[in-house]
Amino acid sequence: MKVGVLLLSAGSGKRFGSSIPKQYLEVASKPLILHTLNSLNQEPRIAVVQPVIGSRDLWYHDAVAGQAWNFDLLPPVEGGAERSISMQKGLAALPADIDMVAVHDAARALPSKALLKDVLDVAEVHGAAVPGLAVHDTIKRINTDGKVLETPDRSSLMAVQTPQVARRDWFVSALAQEKERLHLHTDDASVLEAAGFDVYISQGDVNNRKVTTPQDMLWLQDYIKGVDS
Repeated sequence: MKVGVLLLSAGSGKRFGSSIPKQYLEVASKPLILHTLNSLNQEPRIAVVQPVIGSRDLWYHDAVAGQAWNFDLLPPVEGGAERSISMQKGLAALPADIDMVAVHDAARALPSKALLKDVLDVAEVHGAAVPGLAVHDTIKRINTDGKVLETPDRSSLMAVQTPQVARRDWFVSALAQEKERLHLHTDDASVLEAAGFDVYISQGDVNNRKVTTPQDMLWLQDYIKGVDS
């Protein structure tokens, strides 16, 4: 199995409230994206990483300059306004011999060695896998007015993370089948599910947290400093 990672790094930073995309902000003396790449470097089956960046990205090349990893870091490709477009462009740029694809958020800096191993192991057996964590809070489904419609049984709910992994041909087929409905999908696995491919859960990690807010960034900085001290 030869694995290629699509590293999605096309976010603008507007939601975070920064003029610089969050993946390039410094955390513990390094751009966040370097922590992500260093984490991916723990898994020997990852052969290539294909960055997918924004059309106005001025920071990527400086962030990775002079760095080296066990995998090949491919030249970045420009993504699109939607995640699915970025996925399609990244898939098209991967070398022909890549047969398993892992889609990962650049702003999710700490996928552990154990998480990466497990999600690839499960995907190798079943064709597709996503890391997940059991939901401990009670979840309410509401309408647009805030009225509670339903309380799902949390024993059957999982909070999923990235990398989300599947056979390359499955991703290509699913994106083609769902091309008119891609805007309805909130993650990569849901595109596979809608196209009829089975997706299995692997073991997630509470520290594999996506940086979305300034509070997330502060948590990440404190966590990394704590590990390094």
